[in-house]
Amino acid sequence: MRRVPLVLAALCVCLAGLVNPALAKWPEQPIRIVVPYPAGGAVDVMIRVLAPIISEKLGQPVVIDNRAGANADLGTAIVGAAKPDGYTLLASATYFTVNPLLESRLAWKASDFQPVAGLSRTYNLFLANGTSPWKTLAEFVAEARAKPGLAVAPGGAGSPQSMAHRMLRARADLQFTEIPYRGSPPLMVDLANGTLAMAVVPLAATLGMLESGKLKALAVASEQRAQLLPDVPTTVEAGYPDVIAESWYGLHAPAGTPPAIVQAIAEAARAATADPKVQAAALKAGGEAAFLDTRAFEELLVRDRQRWERIVAEVNKEQ
Repeated sequence: MRRVPLVLAALCVCLAGLVNPALAKWPEQPIRIVVPYPAGGAVDVMIRVLAPIISEKLGQPVVIDNRAGANADLGTAIVGAAKPDGYTLLASATYFTVNPLLESRLAWKASDFQPVAGLSRTYNLFLANGTSPWKTLAEFVAEARAKPGLAVAPGGAGSPQSMAHRMLRARADLQFTEIPYRGSPPLMVDLANGTLAMAVVPLAATLGMLESGKLKALAVASEQRAQLLPDVPTTVEAGYPDVIAESWYGLHAPAGTPPAIVQAIAEAARAATADPKVQAAALKAGGEAAFLDTRAFEELLVRDRQRWERIVAEVNKEQ
């Protein structure tokens, strides 16, 4: 009878191995997180804040692979076609919801992916050159009405920045000369040198230029003021209550990735977002660490799609 506990213990160990066979040897190599935007952009900044702790928890290096192009569709398609083994992940953002609503020939679809976890959120700003005469969004709108054709950067198609721009354009009945850019870094250079009159950019990508005075924030595209910019009014305060576009950042894996691996990655992300140093770094970078487990992240994606479907339909109707 004394051998029974030993037999039961051995049986439990064997069953544990059968329950999570995917974790028996995973991870055995570096994990790649594909960022579908240029280095230095908001998504890139936030994922690099979190990556060291995720690496520590998983016991393997986390390699950031910037694959910008086609409004984030290039890098997204790469991950969608990757082997579902937990070694290739996507740094996803709000474009993941919006792009399918605006583009009919994407090289990927949402069903190609498995949501893993929500990581953080950030605000989007209406920005102008630091020496421009406008101090508020209302002053810029008045100038844009008086001088149709001002040069602006509308943001990549499908991005929250693009939708905020389009909503303002529709609500205020403005006409712009719209210049496309591949990501935030190059457009901010042209905004700072006066080539552009206005752009909508994630807060996470703008802090340095705001602090140096090269750029100024006219409004936050949100219902509440940003903690880092308490003196900057919201678009609601500026008289545009529906010109709201907050951004979320998360992780997706290729569809078919074993649930045990998805859970392990999500738990590493939970630990990263809970780390006080990471939270402080995220805030300094212009965002807020905001963990969502897999189920909560899936629910966010459903709500986000419903909200953006309404916005896209309304903006399209007014064009």
